[in-house]
Amino acid sequence: MTAAFTATQDVGNFIDGAPISLAANRKQAVYNPATGAVARQVVLSSAEEVNDAVKSARRAFPTWADMPPIRRARIMNKFLALMNEHTDALAAMITAEHGKVFSDAQGEVARGIDIIEFACGIPQLLKGDYTDQVSTGIDNWTMRQPLGVVAGITPFNFPVMVPCWMFPVAIAAGNCFILKPSERDPSPSLFMADLLMQAGLPKGVFNVVQGDKLAVDTLLQHPGVSAVSFVGSTPIAHYVHQQGSQYGKRVQALGGAKNHMVVMPDADLDQAVDALIGAGYGSAGERCMAISVAVLVGDVGDKIVPMLAERVKKLKILNGMESAAEMGPVVTKQALERIEGYIGIGVEEGAKLVVDGRGVKIAGHEDGFFTGGTLFDNVTTEMKIYKEEIFGPVLSCVRVADFAEALQIINDHEFGNGVSCYTRDGNVAREFSRRVQVGMVGINVPIPVPMAWHGFGGWKRSLFGDMHAYGEEGVRFYTKQKSIMQRWPESTAQGAEFAMPVSK
Repeated sequence: MTAAFTATQDVGNFIDGAPISLAANRKQAVYNPATGAVARQVVLSSAEEVNDAVKSARRAFPTWADMPPIRRARIMNKFLALMNEHTDALAAMITAEHGKVFSDAQGEVARGIDIIEFACGIPQLLKGDYTDQVSTGIDNWTMRQPLGVVAGITPFNFPVMVPCWMFPVAIAAGNCFILKPSERDPSPSLFMADLLMQAGLPKGVFNVVQGDKLAVDTLLQHPGVSAVSFVGSTPIAHYVHQQGSQYGKRVQALGGAKNHMVVMPDADLDQAVDALIGAGYGSAGERCMAISVAVLVGDVGDKIVPMLAERVKKLKILNGMESAAEMGPVVTKQALERIEGYIGIGVEEGAKLVVDGRGVKIAGHEDGFFTGGTLFDNVTTEMKIYKEEIFGPVLSCVRVADFAEALQIINDHEFGNGVSCYTRDGNVAREFSRRVQVGMVGINVPIPVPMAWHGFGGWKRSLFGDMHAYGEEGVRFYTKQKSIMQRWPESTAQGAEFAMPVSK
């Protein structure tokens, strides 16, 4: 079995190809969520230290951008091999600082590796278009060129996968990258930085700055940063988009979610229950694609709620490094208090509390940040627990009369990240897929996270900006198109032309 991650040294920055220890800086505790104990400290960068990272990236950019894409792809391919070799070490870091179970952490790393594999195809992805003889003696073609220095601000819930949505594509396309990871689980960022150096990445192409709002604002305002990618809550996504746009940057900011799963009367109920348990309580509900609302159509509610209750009560809640664990702790004590506070609000609002997960204590881990699975029934769309993202293991059941009502309440919600529908009816599946106002849709698939070559992104207040993450959308985000028209003196007409040029 893989050993737990137990390093105690401070987590610092990675700038200009080397780790930077900043002992005099402000620091913040990094906890082991399973024990509730402080495991290590992370430094919080000053504006000057963020500026140092930008300077390093700007120095590296001209040479890196001029490198042939095939050579950049070869470095990325070496990094891919190292990530595959060290998957379990990264997964142990995730479990130690986030709390998710080890097998889930392995899956997170694997999905990040998918994006690295995609980025290895950058020579094909950067190909432009060419048209011979657009006019007499004139040819026209397009090319895609890197933006320069770009930054990624990433959340605590996927400290490996979400950064991998960003930096492999950005770097392969010829940009230099600055990662500002979550201060709650910062260790994987330095581990990946070291692997990139082992793969032969030139110094300065990838930098890591640890920090809080000060580091974020410095990146948003810095004139040397051309684009910012963000994943996190909707209020902060909105802020990042507004601030980045104000300072003339290209911004993609992925926000919050309230993902629904519709269960039709004809659905396979055993499959639907399995889907709701895994998607609602996996990773303790701390996924932006977690199902947090079950929309039960017709008489499905009377059948499925007792089945769900039985399963929720039997969830194996343990330290994530234990092989039997199905659900680990949540990331911080503050997150635990927020989640259990929402449960209290749901009771006050009149929802039926079928299973109460509050107050769970795990033997040997009594100070850990554990909460059990919670199940509500008879939730209405006016309730706070329905409207707001709880980001914890709380599943709300909403009962509706028919398919049309189910579709309407989903489309009326402010978020539009992910959604699922369980049915055997092909027409229902087709109509749902076409009419639902959500960016990622699953039919009998509970967590429809697209594969690396398709791209990830929601609609409505789940996405600020007009490009999704990774895939070809990611290539477009991290590059700018240039159109070139060319002719040679031998084919040039004599004399000045004052009319608008036309094809002739």
